[in-house]
Amino acid sequence: MTAITEPVLDVRGLTVTYGATGRLAIERIDLQVGKGEFVAIVGPSGCGKSTMLNVLSGLLAPTRGTVAVEGAPIYGTGARAPHLGYVFQGHRLLPWRTVKQNLELVLAASDVPRDRWDENIDRILDILHIGEFKDSWPLRLSGGQRQRVSIARALLVEPSYVLMDEPLSTLDEVTARRLRQELTQIWKRTGSTIVFVTHSIREAVYLADRIVILTRGPASVVTDFRVPIERPRAYEDPAIGQVEAEIVERVLDAWGLAEETTA
Repeated sequence: MTAITEPVLDVRGLTVTYGATGRLAIERIDLQVGKGEFVAIVGPSGCGKSTMLNVLSGLLAPTRGTVAVEGAPIYGTGARAPHLGYVFQGHRLLPWRTVKQNLELVLAASDVPRDRWDENIDRILDILHIGEFKDSWPLRLSGGQRQRVSIARALLVEPSYVLMDEPLSTLDEVTARRLRQELTQIWKRTGSTIVFVTHSIREAVYLADRIVILTRGPASVVTDFRVPIERPRAYEDPAIGQVEAEIVERVLDAWGLAEETTA
C-alpha cells in the first residue's frame, strides 16, 4: 500500500498489552487513513478490534507506538485530544430527551456557537432523512431511525474522523441494507473520514475504499486491500461477491479456518 501524504489518522507500530501479565492484544499495527477515505476494519471475534478503537478514540494509551491525528499526537508529549465522532452498535440515546435534545448535548460539549445549533441540527437530520423526528422521543423511533440519529450525533460537529463500531449489526437485514446505501450517500455528501469496524466482508466491500484485515488476537494486519469497484455500487453486483470471495480466500489461512472449511 502506497503511503498516504498528510494522513488524517496516522498509526505507527501500535502495540497494546494487558495489565501485569503483558498479554498482547495488538501487535505492531500500521494504519494510515487519508482525508475523506472510508476504511473498513475486519477481523475475527476477540481479535482486538474494540481495543484498537479505544486507542484510536483517545481512551486507551498504547503500550508502544504512536497515534497522530492531522499531524498531532494524541498520546505522550504534546498530546492533543482528537476531534472525532463515534457510532456504536447500540444507539446510546438518552430516552428522556428528544432527538434534538440528545444532539444538543453533543453541541454543548463542542465549540459550535449556540446561535448555530438549530441550523446544524436541521441540516444533519435532513441529510439523514429524519428531520420530521426532531422532537420525538428515541423509544418511539424504529431501530433504523435511532441509528440514523446516532450517525447524526457523530457527524454533527464536523469531526476530523468518525469511528463506527459495527453500527448496523443489530438491525434486520432489510433495514441494514437500506442504511448501507444511505451511509454511502451521507459519506459522499459530507466528505467524512470514516473507520468502520464490521464482521461482514460483503458489507466492507460494498462500503469501503480500503479493507484492513486483522489476524486472530493479538491483532496484526494480514492485508490492506483496496476495493477495485467504482462507485456508485449496487449491493447485489456480482463484482462485490467476487471481491468478497477473493478476500475470504486470502484470510482463511490467516484466521486458521482453512482446515475447518475443507474437513
